[in-house]
Amino acid sequence: DFTEMMRALGYPRLISMENFHTPNFRLVSEVLLWLVKRYEPQTDIPPDVETEQDRVFFIKAVAQFMATKAHIKLNTKKLYQADGYAVKELLKVTSVLYSAMNTKGVECTDVSEEDSSKFKFDLGSKIADLKAARQLASEITSKGASLYDLLGKEVELREARTESIARPLEINEAEKMMKIAINCVLEQVQKTKDMLNNVALDEANLEAKIEKRKLELERSQKRLQTLQSVRPAFMDEYEKIEEQLQKQYSSYLEKFRNLTYMEQLLDDHRRAEQEMFEEAANMLRLMQNRLKEEEQHLLKSGNNDDSDVEIQEDESSDSEVEDGQIMKQRTATETLVQG
Repeated sequence: DFTEMMRALGYPRLISMENFHTPNFRLVSEVLLWLVKRYEPQTDIPPDVETEQDRVFFIKAVAQFMATKAHIKLNTKKLYQADGYAVKELLKVTSVLYSAMNTKGVECTDVSEEDSSKFKFDLGSKIADLKAARQLASEITSKGASLYDLLGKEVELREARTESIARPLEINEAEKMMKIAINCVLEQVQKTKDMLNNVALDEANLEAKIEKRKLELERSQKRLQTLQSVRPAFMDEYEKIEEQLQKQYSSYLEKFRNLTYMEQLLDDHRRAEQEMFEEAANMLRLMQNRLKEEEQHLLKSGNNDDSDVEIQEDESSDSEVEDGQIMKQRTATETLVQG
């Protein structure tokens, strides 16, 4: 309903309910400002919604305007949320404008720019009539209250009125009172004439000041043009220094780029060396462990052979060969460790 009403009222942008699934304060502010301008084109509400204070001030101004001008109460908290709950508050204003457009006989589907401008004008005239009716209603109530008070005093004033009517009229006193009234009126007329003369003098003074300011503005503009046309003496030197600075900056960028590249290569080389050292250390550790295991195994086998009584000569020779192999392996490992 909200989207159809906005389309019928002539809102230039397409709106869908998906725009309000997440808070969209900018869209809500645009719709509110457009509705307020549609209701009364001469309103002056600041459209700034960049900061939090500006948004709060904007929502308060719109809610106050709708409450005073259209008697529509809006929930400021829901409007500030700028989600689906804000659409319900916007629907209050759009429904009023939509019903007013329907009663005026404007077609909802094809609304041209001329019709929309005419509709705005008619709506403004209705608001003016509404203001006049409100003023008259307030005056009627105040007059009625004062009339009621005066009628309550009628019993007391009736006797005084009858006495005044019955009293004979003295011509001298009446003439005196008329002269006093005439003098008061003449004084008021003279004051009004003096005020009019002062207004004329003030107007003449203001016109003279305006002409003086115009002449000063023209002189300032001519001086500005002359200053802009004149080239400063230090401009050539400034341009040369600027060119040198540009060259120095380009060389600095090139050196900085090369330095960073070389540092990266150095880090890669150190990382590769560290990995090689770690691999060599792991290999040596593995070889040492393996040799220790083989030595322990050979020592166990040698002890078993000594305890046996029947030992053959060829077995002793084999043990000697194995001892020689163990010595060779130890020398090999020591050389590796030293390396």
